[in-house]
Amino acid sequence: MSCDVAVSAVLLLASFNPAPAPAPKLVPAVGEAPAAANPLAREPLFARIIGEAKALTAAVDGYRETVKSGAKALPGLDGFQKRISTLADLDMKGHLELAARGTDGDLKCILRGIAQDLPRKLDELMKADGSAAQDVALRDMRYLLVDNVEVITAPPAPPV
Repeated sequence: MSCDVAVSAVLLLASFNPAPAPAPKLVPAVGEAPAAANPLAREPLFARIIGEAKALTAAVDGYRETVKSGAKALPGLDGFQKRISTLADLDMKGHLELAARGTDGDLKCILRGIAQDLPRKLDELMKADGSAAQDVALRDMRYLLVDNVEVITAPPAPPV
């Protein structure tokens, strides 16, 4: 038997697993919700909110590492401030869009709350007088950013 045939045989036999297939995941893990779970997530405005919130979450994680390392200054903070402001504006646009559609759900209110809370957390970060206060502000901002993604990508709740 040549090496090619032997490798093919091993791969073929390995593909037949006598063990039962694992049960499908019914509930995605936090942060794992697919964009397809909610059709709203595919609309340009909401897809942009999701993308920007994910990118800012990564930036916040980087800042938290910087703070934990003892650095006094956070690099690129001016650009970060502008991006947070832009995301807050997008969240408010999302709120207004859902309100104009007559949507009577939690998402509309959550987007408005995030639009109001992001600038507050940014202000707390800018006024923080030490690494512990910076880390708390960044941690809270991260919660908002993760929520921003998860509330849009979550499957719509059934009517009550």
